[in-house]
Amino acid sequence: MADIGARLAEIVGAGHVLSGDAVGEDYTHDEALTAAPTRPAHVVRPETAAEVAAVLTLAAETGTPVTARGSGTGLCGSANPSADGILVSFERMNRILEIDTDNHVAVVQPGVTLTELEERTREVGLLYPVYPGELSASLGGNVSTNAGGMRAVKYGVTRHHVLGLEAVLPTGEVIRTGGRYVKASTGYDLTQLIVGSEGTLALVTEAVLKLQPRMSHQTTVLAPFPDLGSLARAVPRVVGSGVGPLILEYIDALTMGAITYTADLELGIPDGVRETAQAYLVVMLESASVDRLDADVESVGLLLGELGALDTYVLPGPAARKLIEARENAFYTAKGAGADDIIDTVLPRAALPAFFERVLEIAQGHQTLVVGCGHAGDGNVHLAVFQKDPEVRHTVLHELFAAGMGLGGAISGEHGIGHEKKRHFLELEDPNKIELMRRIKQAFDPRGILNPGVLFD
Repeated sequence: MADIGARLAEIVGAGHVLSGDAVGEDYTHDEALTAAPTRPAHVVRPETAAEVAAVLTLAAETGTPVTARGSGTGLCGSANPSADGILVSFERMNRILEIDTDNHVAVVQPGVTLTELEERTREVGLLYPVYPGELSASLGGNVSTNAGGMRAVKYGVTRHHVLGLEAVLPTGEVIRTGGRYVKASTGYDLTQLIVGSEGTLALVTEAVLKLQPRMSHQTTVLAPFPDLGSLARAVPRVVGSGVGPLILEYIDALTMGAITYTADLELGIPDGVRETAQAYLVVMLESASVDRLDADVESVGLLLGELGALDTYVLPGPAARKLIEARENAFYTAKGAGADDIIDTVLPRAALPAFFERVLEIAQGHQTLVVGCGHAGDGNVHLAVFQKDPEVRHTVLHELFAAGMGLGGAISGEHGIGHEKKRHFLELEDPNKIELMRRIKQAFDPRGILNPGVLFD
């Protein structure tokens, strides 16, 4: 491994290779609650695609595992390196190469964060709408996991905004896929194959991202409901009403209490309503027109009342922003409260009432506390599981995943499979699909060097 370290130094410069005890703790893990930190043999910080290609060529030649890392904010362990491997950190590849206002695209390197792109697009009245909550997350990491977030109900997820990529294959070739256009029917769509592949097929070194016009006015409506079932049944009606919500989130009562307490946030809800409410629906609307926005807010308020909301509240701007920020930080609130795992099952939004019933049955059947919130508008449920016994916890998660899949859903909506959900994935997914995925992996990565242990054993 010492020889590999010297050769890596020749590629990127000695100052950009860390080995042994010089590898800092941050490089050993992402934010997955259950993954054990692992110190890689080497961390390499390339600056160009050519350097990434040279690193992968060396890794293929020596059979050395390679893991990519952006900001390390992932929740499934897919950025956790191999002990005998190379961690490729994209912290130096952090430039916004272009904001193309005519074609509404941004060209970025993988180390650019969502905060940095937000600042640049705001200057020209445009928006990169993918909003997974953790704004320190990198665009490369978002592409790797097909990140989603609160705005997916209106704008979709990462793959809907990735028009093209520059990527380095594990055999050392550099390829470009897609471009500054929104449609193509020219062979296999390699862009979308790489998006969401969790660093197992190629390392992304540049992305062409679709931007949207930035709306100038927003309003947030908060609606408490007497139970999760009535809230869940209201969701398809709100989506189908034509108002096009920017955000449509559910928060159960325990989670709402925890996040507002942590954020020191007072929402002005009367005690009687707060004591009765078991769940809350957060509806954020946006428009370029104040009059249109006001009409939509009135329409949503009336509809929510008809659908069983205990009341509706139009939140003042500062309170709305603080609530959304508190919701973004729900993971850290759950982590601080001692949650043992976090899952993000996704299913058709019309199946939410049945799923919530099964969640209650599973939790009670295993004497486990399961609470949460999520992107109700797109059926993506985030659950915090409090169960110290690892075997019981595995059973609870397995039954939750199976329940979601039985209702037409999938194990993960945006966090990914990584190392931590792999066992559930391999046991519950169609074996024919798994085998096809293995063949795709073999075609891209014949030596099996990219992120071994992620998705597959």
